[in-house]
Amino acid sequence: MTSLRTLTLAALCALAAAGTSHAADTTAAQQLAHWSAQAGSPGNADKGKVFFNTRHGGEWSCASCHGTPPTAQGKHASTGKPIAPLAPAFNPKAFTDTAKVDKWFRRNCNDVLSRECTAVEKADVLAYLNALKP
Repeated sequence: MTSLRTLTLAALCALAAAGTSHAADTTAAQQLAHWSAQAGSPGNADKGKVFFNTRHGGEWSCASCHGTPPTAQGKHASTGKPIAPLAPAFNPKAFTDTAKVDKWFRRNCNDVLSRECTAVEKADVLAYLNALKP
């Protein structure tokens, strides 16, 4: 009975681990390379800056919560919750967890654009964020 319970628990743990991503499994540069490959062209920092600071027909832009430039602590526009700096040079944890990157792109693009961002838009924004230096 104990060995069956142990095997079942081990199997459940393996299944749970298989569907998760581990923190620090990527870098901002790797994310930029990934989305640039998906877009079929390198991210463009100038276009990313414009995209980041523009309201796209809605109430918010990326900068509404992350600031302009996004190198200091931001604040969520509706909840007031503090947000760590988004630019990787100012926040070493930025863009280091693939699952979080995917989650936040999906959520924030929906908030700002009412749709998911394209691979080109993601690559451009990441190029802009990676270009910001102290």
